[in-house]
Order: sequence, then C-alpha cells, then structure tokens
Amino acid sequence: MDPSNRNTALCTAFAEELARCGVRLAVISPGSRSTPLALALFRQDQIEVEVALDERSASFYALGAAQATCTPVALVCTSGTAAANFHPAVAEADLSAIPLIVLTADRPPELRDIGAGQAIDQIKLFGDSVRWFSEVGSH
Repeated sequence: MDPSNRNTALCTAFAEELARCGVRLAVISPGSRSTPLALALFRQDQIEVEVALDERSASFYALGAAQATCTPVALVCTSGTAAANFHPAVAEADLSAIPLIVLTADRPPELRDIGAGQAIDQIKLFGDSVRWFSEVGSH
C-alpha cells in the first residue's frame, strides 16, 4: 500500500482488493479526477490496463472482454457526463448478466446541486441496471 496521501492509499487498497477478487482487466477512460485510481490499477501486477479515450467505446470493449472471459472487468472514468456514456453498456451487462464493475470518480458531495462544473448525480445514474451501488465518499 502506498501511504503517500489518502487518495493514493485508498485507491491502492481498492486495486489490491479488486485483484484478490479476480479482476484481471481494467479499461480506463482517463481524466484528472480518476488519476489516483488509474495509477493504482496500473501499478497492480495482476491487473492488465487498457486505455480508451472514448467512454462509450471503453464501456463496450470492457463488456466484450467480460463476456469473452466470464470474469469481471473494471471500467473506470472521471466525473460528469463521462460516466453517462457508460450507461448503454451497463444496461447490456445487466440484461446479459455479464460481470462489469463500474468505477466513476465523482466530484465531492459538497459540490453537488450547486451548479459546479461536471457535477451530475452519479448516485442514481444507472438506475436499476446495477446489482449493487456504493459511494466511497470523502476520506
């Protein structure tokens, strides 16, 4: 675990746990808010990282990889509408029972509902298309 700062430490622990749970591929659409998580996944030896700049393409690439391998694939993006571009693939994963783990780097809770840039409601973004949702929150 990298204790250099709280974001790095949390993301390193999270990447380690994903690897322990069988994730072997992470598809990342990079952005500044998701950088600590992207770097933690890149540093995790058991997880291969693919970078796809377009979120919609990234999500369907991850969906196809999860379907082909029958193993969960992590899908990562930054805040704002980037995550909304994952929705078609998330809905497809839901309907096809394909293991897809979506990790979005939202803005802090205090920036919600005040007109801050790139802040959309990610709490209910995928509606009933997800089996489980958790917000890590501020740390």
